[in-house]
Amino acid sequence: MGAALKDSGAAPAGRGPMPAAAGIGLRAPHHLEILGNPPPIAWLEAHSENYFADGGSHVACLMSIRERYPLSLHGVGLSLGSCDPLDRTHLGRLERAVKRFEPRLVSEHLSFSSAGGRFANDLLPLPYTAEALRHVSARIDEVQDALGRQILIENVSSYLRYACSQLSEWEFLAGVAAESGCGILLDLNNIYVAARNHGFDPAAYLAAIPADAVQELHLAGHDEVLIEGAPLLIDTHGSPVCEPVWQLYREALRRYGPKPTLIEWDTDLPALDVLLGEARRADALREELHAIAP
Repeated sequence: MGAALKDSGAAPAGRGPMPAAAGIGLRAPHHLEILGNPPPIAWLEAHSENYFADGGSHVACLMSIRERYPLSLHGVGLSLGSCDPLDRTHLGRLERAVKRFEPRLVSEHLSFSSAGGRFANDLLPLPYTAEALRHVSARIDEVQDALGRQILIENVSSYLRYACSQLSEWEFLAGVAAESGCGILLDLNNIYVAARNHGFDPAAYLAAIPADAVQELHLAGHDEVLIEGAPLLIDTHGSPVCEPVWQLYREALRRYGPKPTLIEWDTDLPALDVLLGEARRADALREELHAIAP
């Protein structure tokens, strides 16, 4: 194990708590660099579906990387909120990946991406109703039973609201966690995007989420576009974390305490050093607030 890895505080993979420090998303262009010169980073998160194959170079790389770093598996394909039958083939592949890579955390999205057997290449928000809450909670229960472990559920960005919604997004998310026993992966960029798009106070969202349910935080970038002359924020994961989201991270740290925090960057992927720099800033904020905490 290299000196750089020792300095990061990282530990070998396996069951146990994820370090309450900053990690980065693992992307294929960085595989060989991370293997050849392990950077000082506390943990890594991989997209589950990218490692469903029986074998091959991607799987082999992740097997080597997970020996050096704690790992999280983050899925995008279960379509938990859909009314279509749960995809048992997909779930079986996820179960195999969990057994193979032994991640510290496993997460999915509070969304749907299929309806009537037709798939959208997106994470679509749910209507915030009591019926939808019961439905998605039951589906999460099925997944947790199949995996034999708790999973985390992430709030998604949104650009519309359903007229039938009876609950706020934060009430719905907290209710799903209480009903299913899942943990919460709180994406602060998604909260900021939705708050700007729909006109609510992001601090009110944070205040409504139970601290003990929050087990991971995500930080990412977004873009602003004009739709018929009106600004709309789009969650792109293709730019640095903006200052208002950093401020929201400060507030989250005050409310929830230190949590595993991911720098999420999926498009226009920068050099690895850029991701590490964003992670260092997250760690510096955590250390600063810890130092001044009463």
